[in-house]
Amino acid sequence: MNAITDPAADSAAIARAALEGAAQAARAAATVLSRAPRPVKDLALTTAAASLRARSAEILAANAADLAAAPELTDAFRDRLTLTPARIEAMAVGLEEVAALPDPVGRVLAEWTRPNGLVFRRVAQPIGVIGMIYESRPNVGADAAALCLKAGSPVILRGGRESLNSAAAIHACILDGLRAAGLPEACVATAPNTDRAFVGAMLRAAGLIDLIIPRGGKGLVTRVLEEARVPVLAHAEGLCHTYVHEGADHGMARSVLANAKMRRTGVCGSTETLLIDRAIAPDLLPLLVGDLRALGCDFRADEAARAILPALPAASEADFSTEWLAPVLNVAVVDGVESALDHIRRHGSEHTEAIITEDAGAAQAFLDGLGSAVGLWNASTQFCDGGEFGFGAEIGIATGRLHARGPVGLEQLCTWRYHVIGTGQVRP
Repeated sequence: MNAITDPAADSAAIARAALEGAAQAARAAATVLSRAPRPVKDLALTTAAASLRARSAEILAANAADLAAAPELTDAFRDRLTLTPARIEAMAVGLEEVAALPDPVGRVLAEWTRPNGLVFRRVAQPIGVIGMIYESRPNVGADAAALCLKAGSPVILRGGRESLNSAAAIHACILDGLRAAGLPEACVATAPNTDRAFVGAMLRAAGLIDLIIPRGGKGLVTRVLEEARVPVLAHAEGLCHTYVHEGADHGMARSVLANAKMRRTGVCGSTETLLIDRAIAPDLLPLLVGDLRALGCDFRADEAARAILPALPAASEADFSTEWLAPVLNVAVVDGVESALDHIRRHGSEHTEAIITEDAGAAQAFLDGLGSAVGLWNASTQFCDGGEFGFGAEIGIATGRLHARGPVGLEQLCTWRYHVIGTGQVRP
């Protein structure tokens, strides 16, 4: 009697074997990378940046193939997937900016001496092998590779099936940098295919992978958090708010909100809800809506906003908890800072919020009252980006309460150990 094979089981076994091979190679590479001096790591990054520029035509062709293979994508998803010469140049610049940053490994984070003469030092060290699972945006692979490499941690990249060709072309440039620097190619590995079983193998790879970082939609992050047997550094949805306080400069409010919503609607730092004080709403809200409508934005508004502009579509309670990632803006009228904070607590995802006001006291009360990872005063929520923070790049935006919050750069990709220096002390 012939045994009946289970294709799903076979796929899982193949994926597990591939993941174990990549992870074991990465752990071996970690012993080299964790002790690599800064000039070696920087050479890998600057060479990879030069390769991105030299292979730009190849990358664009690969990206065109990805776009052609997925005609059903939403506009927001297509925007995130699309590469242009400017975006490739931005990737290259990002690698060079990471190279220019100080080496985070080996930093003395704190030092103190006890009464018995023992000297204690807290020293930054690499996390270990990192698994990066991301969707749609091919540049994430370059950013993650650069940050993990500089932070001394090998990384296993698993991009989305829509970006398979683009990710492979970018990975080839990273390998050029590793070879030039004499570092193991296993410092930056990619999944062999887009089989979802590989993701499952990564999530169960306790002892092989030290940290999983998911970057993508709610479905991906939820799956990772539910299934992972490995520590996870994750972010929730980008339900970002811009609050226009009664003390706002009206011209500033119009300019900042237009950028916060419409610069790129498909990024997680895009404002999804406008909160505006009742005292200024009758005069300012029509101008704000007019500005955004001219840019192609649609709206979902509460009753108070519709009392001012009856033509606005009515918002449901669920709309205020929706990350649109599209040219759609929720609008709610509030009664001061505490009312705005209450709305954010009920509907937000603790990502990024902004207040527009000339009243310093109101601004400080708003910032102090937030539970979100990032709060801004008189600036666009789209500044929530590692590059804008001076991190060179980011591996994601962390909205949890442990280890790291906000844009995750080099420092956040390190953990620490302790060095204790004595002169022969023994414990009584």
